[in-house]
Amino acid sequence: MRQFYYTVPFLASIPLLSHVSSAYQLHSNYSTADFSPDYFSIYKDRPDDCPPCFNCNLDDFQCKQFAPCSQANGRCNCPAGFGGEDCSLPLCGSLADGKERELKGDGPCQCKEGWEGINCNVCSTNDACNAMMPEGKDGVCYKQGLVVEENFQVCDITNRKILELLKEKKPQATFTCNNERKECDFQFWVDQKESFYCALDTCTYNGEVTPTQNITKYRCENAECRCIPDRMLCGADGSVDLTEWLATKITGPASFSSTWTEGGNSKDGSVFSEPNMNGLIAAMFGDESIFLNCKSGECLYATNVPGYERPVKKINTPLIAGVIAGCALFVVAVILIVWYMSRRSTRWGPIHLSDDEEDENAKLIADHKPAALYFQDVSYSLGGKQILNGVQGAVHPGELLAIMGASGAGKTTFLDILARKNKRGNVSGNFYVNGEQVLDDEFRSVIGFVDQEDTMLPTLTVHETILDSAMLRLPKEMSYQSKLQRVDDVEKQLGIYHIRQQIIGSEDGGHGRGISGGEKRRVGIACELVTSPSILFLDEPTSGLDSFNAFNVVECLVTLVKNYNRTVVFTIHQPRSNIVALFDQLILLAKGRTVYSGPFTSCQPYFDQIGYSCPPGFNIADYLIDLTMHAGTAHTPIDENASMFNRDGIHTSASSAIAIKSIPSISSVNMGPDSVGSATESLLRPKSKRKTSLKQQQDRQLFTRKKSGMDVPETPRTDDEGSIPESSVERNQQWLKLSRQHGVPPPPVSDDPDEPLPTANGTGTDLDLLVNNYATSDVAGSLHDDVNNAIHSAATANGGSVIRDTNGNVTATSGKVKGYRKVGVFGQFMILSTRTWRNLYRNPMLMLTHYAIAIVLAVFLGFLFYGLTDDIKGFQNRLGLFFFLLALFGFSTLTTLTVFATERLLFMRERAKGYYSPISYFAAKVVFDIVPLRLIPPIIMAAIVYPMTGLIPAWPEFLKFVLFLVLFNLAAAAICLFIGVIFHNGGVANLIGSLVMLFSLLFSGFLLNHESIPAAVTWLQTLSIFHYGFEGLIVNEVRTLSLIDHKYGLDIEVPGSAILSSFGFDNLALWRDCYSLAIFCGAFIVIAYVSMHVLLVERR
Repeated sequence: MRQFYYTVPFLASIPLLSHVSSAYQLHSNYSTADFSPDYFSIYKDRPDDCPPCFNCNLDDFQCKQFAPCSQANGRCNCPAGFGGEDCSLPLCGSLADGKERELKGDGPCQCKEGWEGINCNVCSTNDACNAMMPEGKDGVCYKQGLVVEENFQVCDITNRKILELLKEKKPQATFTCNNERKECDFQFWVDQKESFYCALDTCTYNGEVTPTQNITKYRCENAECRCIPDRMLCGADGSVDLTEWLATKITGPASFSSTWTEGGNSKDGSVFSEPNMNGLIAAMFGDESIFLNCKSGECLYATNVPGYERPVKKINTPLIAGVIAGCALFVVAVILIVWYMSRRSTRWGPIHLSDDEEDENAKLIADHKPAALYFQDVSYSLGGKQILNGVQGAVHPGELLAIMGASGAGKTTFLDILARKNKRGNVSGNFYVNGEQVLDDEFRSVIGFVDQEDTMLPTLTVHETILDSAMLRLPKEMSYQSKLQRVDDVEKQLGIYHIRQQIIGSEDGGHGRGISGGEKRRVGIACELVTSPSILFLDEPTSGLDSFNAFNVVECLVTLVKNYNRTVVFTIHQPRSNIVALFDQLILLAKGRTVYSGPFTSCQPYFDQIGYSCPPGFNIADYLIDLTMHAGTAHTPIDENASMFNRDGIHTSASSAIAIKSIPSISSVNMGPDSVGSATESLLRPKSKRKTSLKQQQDRQLFTRKKSGMDVPETPRTDDEGSIPESSVERNQQWLKLSRQHGVPPPPVSDDPDEPLPTANGTGTDLDLLVNNYATSDVAGSLHDDVNNAIHSAATANGGSVIRDTNGNVTATSGKVKGYRKVGVFGQFMILSTRTWRNLYRNPMLMLTHYAIAIVLAVFLGFLFYGLTDDIKGFQNRLGLFFFLLALFGFSTLTTLTVFATERLLFMRERAKGYYSPISYFAAKVVFDIVPLRLIPPIIMAAIVYPMTGLIPAWPEFLKFVLFLVLFNLAAAAICLFIGVIFHNGGVANLIGSLVMLFSLLFSGFLLNHESIPAAVTWLQTLSIFHYGFEGLIVNEVRTLSLIDHKYGLDIEVPGSAILSSFGFDNLALWRDCYSLAIFCGAFIVIAYVSMHVLLVERR
């Protein structure tokens, strides 16, 4: 009954609707109107809950387009493109405007740019669709007619009879389908006024695409149509009225199909078909169906377009298997080659030399000018301490000069100075070669020097070690066969020919069992003898050898001296008597001062003369060393009555049999129960009477100077030197016999207790007396005259012209001696490269470990990151992969720290001896040691990882990937090489290298965003090789990718370059990063070489 009461007011308000309609114009799919209260002022008594004028919940009000009615407010929920209170009016503007669309007026709609159709629902451009995308971009206007989400089409009717009937009025149709609801809508328009509309449900669709044709088909099982009253075909004046027929006859099924053919075809176009509709069309117009020419448009996100598929990365499994197999075969081949080269035995046949080559080899020995070495006033101080003071001496060609002294006497320091080694302290003195001053560089070119500690590569054989020395130091013009012959001759001369194919080995056994210490010492000597030096210096060549091998070494030196007229100078600590007999010249040092310097044949008479006779049966070398030690020590007065020795009834004779006994052996003599000092008496005698020890008494008897003026016995000779009269022996050697007079004190020794030592100028001990006696001796005078005569003879030979400095000393001039013209830098590089390669393949564990780790980790990483996807997760995985690769190679290059550590001493000594130039050695180490370990592993790693992880399958990107890995590895190795050269201590070098890598890693861009770095330390990123390597790898891979991000229910494509920018990477820095790594690599290699050239210099 409530409806009746409001019927009159509603009908009365109809005349006002023309004024109210303007309030509806700005609402799209809603019929809500902002009615002014004035319009209803005549209804003051209308209740507040009175429904609006139009209420689709009432039977009298129906929503057009079969739009659903809202029961909450009685409004129609109009489909897209329709508005008004009953959804009967089309909307203008664009589909993207949403609720803000205007209702169509009397004329056609003015659609916005990119939109078309009666109600502006059909897109025509991609830009028009961007407004409907979540992020305002990547919209695509899909025009193929196949519904994806909600498709809109506007069609022109092409039936000829319909066109003729309607004349100037244009028949059109709109067709819309919703994929989710499986529903479609069809509207028929005449002159842009809707005549009838149909709703289709239970729809299916499909598309057929061929290279030349595109067909889309829609089929809906149910159909329902309605007329718009008083419109064309629906009761308008002069028109048929199909209202009832449409409502009752059109029930489906209905279909809508479109065909497009490349180049055009008579069957192209669209067809709307429904059985009853087709019958009506056929009856009235003579056509089978309604024919149309349609334009379709649906706004989609780029990834939702039909036919668009994300590129599915196809992992090439055969390629991966082939690469892994190839890398494994490479490692197996390397192992086999290393095994073969390390096991093969070189068959050496006879060396055939032509007559010219034999003459050339002989000329090498003969042409070397014999050299006599003279030196005066040699002094050396270090840190304010005087190490050497006023040493002089001379040695001539064909002579063997031995430098003896106790430990700490300055022997090695003195030998270094004679050999012109670089010393840390201040050196002074005059040095002459054949009476002339010689420049240091020229002097070093004609000498050889053998260190006390042998430094040789343990992986080389004896022959290879000596041959390398010969190849580097013998004349450039000398043929290879002549050099081989020279090496063979030296090996035979030193008795090491039978071990020529044995490796040197090391003490720890890490490089296999090697040769003995004596053989190694002879190999070191052979490396110097192969050049036939004029003067050969050796630092304790017998140290660490047994007496037999020691004698063999010295005997080899004597052979060189006597047969080839060479000069040999060596230090020796405690030679046995048969070695001492081979000396020609002797220098005896004590605390850096000269106790004796002169011919060895004059040594014993000299010491006999000054009151220090060597007892019979003693090795003269042992006696002299003990004498210098005793003389250099301050002593307390000794009780004369405590002597255990008596000179009565003594009969001793010198013999070689007792020559090996030493003075301590006296303490072990069995003296019997009645002898002085026996165990029985020592227990019974009061301790207060034992005032001196046995050693003190022995030292007093042996090393106390005899009374001046008394007959001093000569040092006894050995049996082969002739017999000694018994009377002389009994008279002069009585003091050696132990006293057998029980309880009677022995007579005093024949020294002069009343003659005090002269005032000391140096040590305040007996050593000053020994030094002063020598300085005033005839031996020193003869030596001084010998030096002056040599200088005078040389000056006379030069026409009497001698250049002197302001102090009157002779000045060295060039050209006095001349060495060989050795091979050039390139030749040295080739020889050292061969040596380095031998060392590498005979110690292959490091190289093979690098290769094996590269393969194993590459397969593991490929499995872990298999088939990277082009989405955000894939981007994160790429970051992790590249970061791990760089960290792996960065920290594995720490092994480069030991490249020079193991050969540091060898390099410094060979450089000091003039084997080669530093640049040749450095280049050989870099090319044949660093490159195989830093170039091949990253290539193996890249070849396996790249296809397995599914990175961009293109050769340019792959080659750039390899390039960045190699450059990064080389740059990191160059940095570690520099650190290894700078820091001698391995632990410190390892710590510094690790810290450098960690700090560089911190600024790579993975752990810390570039924009988050404080401005004060931003410059540190420019010093990070990890930053250049990481940025280069990630930009090379991601810059051209489009990554999928799942947002708003859509697969949104995000350009990889945008993500890189958000992470602080520069998309344009690819080649800049490449150049930066190359600059780092080159710069640190140069810095490492300069550091090696400056710092690794032998200073003793």
